[in-house]
This record gives sequence, structure tokens and C-alpha cells, in this order.
Amino acid sequence: MEAQFIERYHSHQPSEHQCSSSLVKHIKAPVDIVWSLVRRFDQPQKYKPFISRCTVKGDLTIGSVREVNVKSGLPATTSTERLELLDDEEHILGIRIVGGDHRLKNYSSVITVHPETLDGRPGTLVIESFVVDVPEGNTKEETCYFVKALINCNLKSLADVSERMAMQGGVLPVSVTWSSSNQIET
Repeated sequence: MEAQFIERYHSHQPSEHQCSSSLVKHIKAPVDIVWSLVRRFDQPQKYKPFISRCTVKGDLTIGSVREVNVKSGLPATTSTERLELLDDEEHILGIRIVGGDHRLKNYSSVITVHPETLDGRPGTLVIESFVVDVPEGNTKEETCYFVKALINCNLKSLADVSERMAMQGGVLPVSVTWSSSNQIET
């Protein structure tokens, strides 16, 4: 199944000076809990450990932009990111980095969330893929290694938060749905 999902949703076409990869995480929590965290373009810090603050410009529709403050320890302090895709039926979120004080140029990622059964219980298969320019002075391998390490940390944190929420029987306190007119409803 993983290969089919990657082929369908995660087929980036990197140029000669870019690198790309897909990462997979199996989470022991139902898809609705995992998706309730992933889809929050306005609150990535709910599970991304390197983000300290997020401010959204716009009304959370496709094309909205968020300014993210990065915690110390990374070679960046800010990132400006645009919402490229949000599909609540298929559980797909796509973002593109459009600015910031870091070396991730022409970065875009897609994250998909799929229901699965783990140990006889509802679980979630999460796949995140990316494509990014290789900065001058770096190799494709170095660039991919760095980005994959960041994504793996985010996915591990997503699993930890989701599984904790599942054990507590909860979801995010604010119920948010995406209407057919691409507007956020609370």
C-alpha cells in the first residue's frame, strides 16, 4: 500500500540540482486524531518540536501564508510558508516554503494520512515527501539527510502526540471542518 500511495500522491519531479525523498511513519492512533493535528496549517507547533510560534496571514484557504518562528538550535529563525493543498476527504496537506532565513530554497512537501490497522486497532499510515534545491556547497546526500532528519523528528513527535491523545480518548478541543467553498468553519 505504501508504494501505491507514494506513487499517487508523492511523485515529485526533482531537477538536476534538487533532492527529493518520501518518509513513512506508522502511528498507533486513529486517522481522525492524526489528521486533526496535521491539517492545522495555523498551528504546526502542536506537534512540530522545532516551531515556537506561527502567525497566519489570510483566512486559511489555499494560498494563505504562515510565518513560522524556529526554535534555537537550527540554522534558521524564521520560515515563510504557503498552503498549497488541503484536502480533508483525501487527508492531504501540501506546503511550499516561500521565504525565511534558511537554506531550504524551492522546498515543497506533501503529507498524506491513511487509515490502517495496527495490532488489531485503528492506526494511521503517514507519508511525507519533499523536494528542495541543493544549496551551493552541499551535496544531494547531505541536503536529503538534513531534511529527512527534520521530518523524522516531526513524524516521531506527531506519533507521540497522536498516541497520547488516542490514549486519553480525545481530539483537539476546537472542532474545525473544511467546507466545500474552501473556507474554514469552526
